[in-house]
Amino acid sequence: MSGRDPGESFRVASPLELLLDLTFVIAFGVAGNQAAHLIAEGHLTSGIAAFGFAMWAVCWAWVNFAWFASAFDTDDWLYRIATMLQMLGVLILALGLPTMFASIDDGDYLDNRVVVLGYVVMRVALVGQWLRVAKQNETLRRTALTYAGFVSLAQLGWIVLIFVDVPVWETFLLTIPLILLELLGPVLGERTARTPWHPHHIAERYSLLTIIALGEVIVGTVASLGAVVDLQGWDATAAVTGLAGVSLTFGLWWVYFQYPFGDALHHHRSRSFGWGYGHILVFAALAAVGAGLHVAAYHLEQESHVSTMTVLATVAIPVAVYLVTLAALYGRLVGIDRGILGTTVAALLVLGVGVGAGAMGVPVPICLLIVAAAPVVIVVADETVLWKRREAALARLRAT
Repeated sequence: MSGRDPGESFRVASPLELLLDLTFVIAFGVAGNQAAHLIAEGHLTSGIAAFGFAMWAVCWAWVNFAWFASAFDTDDWLYRIATMLQMLGVLILALGLPTMFASIDDGDYLDNRVVVLGYVVMRVALVGQWLRVAKQNETLRRTALTYAGFVSLAQLGWIVLIFVDVPVWETFLLTIPLILLELLGPVLGERTARTPWHPHHIAERYSLLTIIALGEVIVGTVASLGAVVDLQGWDATAAVTGLAGVSLTFGLWWVYFQYPFGDALHHHRSRSFGWGYGHILVFAALAAVGAGLHVAAYHLEQESHVSTMTVLATVAIPVAVYLVTLAALYGRLVGIDRGILGTTVAALLVLGVGVGAGAMGVPVPICLLIVAAAPVVIVVADETVLWKRREAALARLRAT
């Protein structure tokens, strides 16, 4: 546990990291399906609240693992066993999500026992890894103990919260100090001595989980397309629905990978916290887009109890959060670019047109196609003009 070389050439994600990511596919899928069901039934508040809580737990556990692995991945048998335990924790958490969603919808108390069990299993395995670092790495001993201490303290708080018998919304208020405690641990830990994480490796890890989350958009597209085909067969409406979903997925992917996050992190390691934490919104937004397309499928099957405008908003709002967050993360690392701000605003206007069209009676598949045009606005602007500004900004980073 001496630490990896942060300047190692050709550092890429390991097969073990990719295997662990597969468990998060399950968690994203269960959370999205549960949220879509509640929203389609008209239970918007409980569906959104439960989805947010679930995505926080899943994404935060992944974030902690990713940064630890970037700095200390030894790939020995003990490291692999600890990773296997974390995978088990993710699956336990996913199995507890339906019960948690149902309890929030009922409104009596938060039944998060299985979710917390899975979360604690993941985090205890990580504590063991940090204690290995503390034992074997004298330089980073204090940093490792800080991480282990904050993670352990937070887990005690989550366990205690299981036995707190208060209404759901009061329980959510009690989670705020625990979330702040979780976020504070890495900040204080890195102040003593910085862990040797690799900027290009961590950028790749985040991009890979982004692709995992985009898989939920594909699943939502299949659900919407299947609903149209079951009702009307393979007609023009089915073609438009399929085109809208695939175009939206491809556009969201393209926007993400136009940002040079690896190079920017290499030059601005001190700005990694805002970038790393901000990606929780990116992952959650993509999973929410998939959930929104599931809601659209319910609507097309005439099994939803919400308006057409609400259906479209469940897709458009997460897309807006995704695009705005990416622009903010780029600005955090490289600097504010007025061109990116302008194209992002233009994309938001297109999203508004898509939702407004639904309110005026335009068919949902056509509205989804308009929503899918939003990231295209950013892509076209980048491919024609903004790439030059981006290259110039990177050149300034290298020079300084």
